[in-house]
Amino acid sequence: MGMTLAEKILAKHSGKNKVSPGEYILAKVDLSFANDITAPLAIKEFKKTKKRLFSRKKIALIPDHFTPNKDIRSAQQAKILRDFAREERIEHYFEIGDVGIEHALLPERGLIKPGDLVIGADSHTCTHGALGAFATGVGSTDIAFSWVSGKCWLKVPQTIKFVYKGRLNKWVTGKDIILFTIGDIGVDGALYKAMEFTGPAIRRLSMDGRFTISNMAIEAGGKAGIIEPDDLTLEYLKGRIDNVEYSKLKNNIDYFKSDKDAVYSEIREYDLCSLEPVVSCPHLPSNVKRVSELKKIKIDQVVIGSCTNGRMEDLRLAAKVLKGKKVNSKVRLLIFPATQKIYLDALAEGLLEVFVKSGAVISPPTCGPCLGGHMGVLAEGEVAIATTNRNFIGRMGHVKSSVYLSNPAVAAASAITGEITNPSSL
Repeated sequence: MGMTLAEKILAKHSGKNKVSPGEYILAKVDLSFANDITAPLAIKEFKKTKKRLFSRKKIALIPDHFTPNKDIRSAQQAKILRDFAREERIEHYFEIGDVGIEHALLPERGLIKPGDLVIGADSHTCTHGALGAFATGVGSTDIAFSWVSGKCWLKVPQTIKFVYKGRLNKWVTGKDIILFTIGDIGVDGALYKAMEFTGPAIRRLSMDGRFTISNMAIEAGGKAGIIEPDDLTLEYLKGRIDNVEYSKLKNNIDYFKSDKDAVYSEIREYDLCSLEPVVSCPHLPSNVKRVSELKKIKIDQVVIGSCTNGRMEDLRLAAKVLKGKKVNSKVRLLIFPATQKIYLDALAEGLLEVFVKSGAVISPPTCGPCLGGHMGVLAEGEVAIATTNRNFIGRMGHVKSSVYLSNPAVAAASAITGEITNPSSL
């Protein structure tokens, strides 16, 4: 009996020939990272051990949530990371001017590759499964343990296989695929399970679209969201990872696939031919409706960015809708390129000029309003549509505010009209 890709990775990293769902393992990690909210606690616990770091190269510190610092407390948090990185000479510490949103930055820098086991003190670590890695969020104390031992405890999850067929209609993106899926199975539909995303529609999807899908596996309760690597993955990694590593990977790409006789807890198939842009309505990511169903829903703010949709493809899509148009006078449009490189690329392509001329505000790379942190927090009674990943009560500010989730095209169209809008209607 074969193994799924998730099981193969966990078996290899725990020194076993085979693992089975429900089995507890102690596995070696390839990358362990944390941010300015979660790292300070990990640093505190690590220092209690009086041990040395297992590696200076396999640890990353990314101050991306409350940076640029919004207040004294956030400045103190960031300083803890900065001082620790200097003391321990951590290779992958990213300061302001170099930092980006962690789940966009780490793949961009070539720090993750297929077959890796990656843990991060952030729930959206599952994003990196788009590269064919087993990537999952853990607690700060788990991170501290990994810094000492180079390992982490895991229970091997069952895997659900999602097979997507059909060609996507105009304005339909990876965001719509994952929102549609969460709407179908619910926010606990994949609880502590690996979500394996497959099928012709996934193979035709860009890497940016794949990152978006894997990113929101956690919104269905998933332990990981994984996609088998292919030629597109290799093309993305070319020039980002070491040439020797790249050659080995290219020659062994067939290994990073689930076995034909792998056992899944469930297999779900979808035909996406009739899928149209969808929106997740307050206050759960699973409360999904077709955008055409939503009538006269006024908005106060639009956010385009985050670890879910702050990549180049997302900005291009938003610019395509916004070019030559103006943001509604009653709406605030905030745009967050996910990394400094994406910011520069968007500048070079003229996208930032399109945004500014439309009436948008451009932010440096930061998680900002996604978690109700800064750079766009909502007041009582305000309504936002965002390309972020969560719309729980109070997620983006006041507990009496509301957040709708959409793809960048829907968000941009809504900024123009002042109400939730299908971009095809413009």
